[in-house]
Amino acid sequence: MASSSYSSWTTKQNKLFEKALAQFDKDTQDRWQKVARVVGKTPEEVKRHYEILVEDVKQIESGQVPYPYRRDS
Repeated sequence: MASSSYSSWTTKQNKLFEKALAQFDKDTQDRWQKVARVVGKTPEEVKRHYEILVEDVKQIESGQVPYPYRRDS
């Protein structure tokens, strides 16, 4: 996973990013500019952040990322 790329994003920015993605779906004109305005990043940064997120989800869904061990007590 590329989670180290998330380190330059604050928790608040990630939450804003998630909400903005829901508000501005893939059919929204100038989507990345609008998301960037909400988050306080450049359109290139938010698009790359989204691409990393998509890759992370693909890896998780394909089983390439081990499920964390949980101990039930």
